[in-house]
Amino acid sequence: MPGLAAPLIAWYRDAARDLPWRREGFGAWGTLVSEFMLQQTPVNRVVPHLEAWLTRWPTPADLAASPPGDAVTQWANLGYPRRALWLHRAAVEIRDRHDGVVPRDVEALLALTGIGDYTARAVAVFAYGDRHPVVDTNTRRVLARAIEGRAQPGPPHSRDLEAMEAELPADVAESAIVNAAAMELGAIVCTARAPRCEACPLATQCAWRAAGYPASEDRRRKQATYEGSDRQTRGAVLKTLREAAPAAVPAFAVIPQWPDAAQRDRAIDSLIADGLVEAADEHLRLPGHPAS
Repeated sequence: MPGLAAPLIAWYRDAARDLPWRREGFGAWGTLVSEFMLQQTPVNRVVPHLEAWLTRWPTPADLAASPPGDAVTQWANLGYPRRALWLHRAAVEIRDRHDGVVPRDVEALLALTGIGDYTARAVAVFAYGDRHPVVDTNTRRVLARAIEGRAQPGPPHSRDLEAMEAELPADVAESAIVNAAAMELGAIVCTARAPRCEACPLATQCAWRAAGYPASEDRRRKQATYEGSDRQTRGAVLKTLREAAPAAVPAFAVIPQWPDAAQRDRAIDSLIADGLVEAADEHLRLPGHPAS
């Protein structure tokens, strides 16, 4: 068994958080929805939204039958609302191309709207039990520290998959545990700013610890400040339209007191361009709802 696998498996069995997508029988659709929601969003914010989403739309066909505006409304304050629109489109594609069943094949998953390499592999591994390396930001940090002796990983690269592949056991079930354990370790122990090395199952073999915790250049992309940003403005526009849905709102009545009128107009234009908002007769509404 590869060097990191045994301690990761033993640690994970004792320390893994009880999360909905890790429970027996959760299913590929639930896994796919959870992966969409977890992109750049903390777990504690995702769980209640995920449960509400799956109660309302327990299958891809259920979501596909609803207007895309309903998906945007249900997304609420999760942020990056294009994910809701992409998830709706993916549900339509699953219904129309795959008889309503989330595909198992990585290439078929990659062909769905909004699904990248990580999400495709995560569904194949965690929902269907296939053997693939799965690499997210937390995994990349664990590999960088434990194997390469660097405080922070470099930019994402195909070599990350090769590095994770080298740590996977041949046993398919155990390989899935190692994938999940590496992500979990990076999320709750080997964190970016305050790693808890005293609680780490890899402490005795960690190259970064052995080297005395040398600093390395942090080349992670920095998140822009939210306050006063176009993202905040877009969120305020969508909040107004969600609260009014399915009705339309006169364009002049959408956040009319926003301190920067040009930013407000830019946000509305960008939301229309992204398909998150529809404009007609000087009114704005979420997509897919019939005109009143």
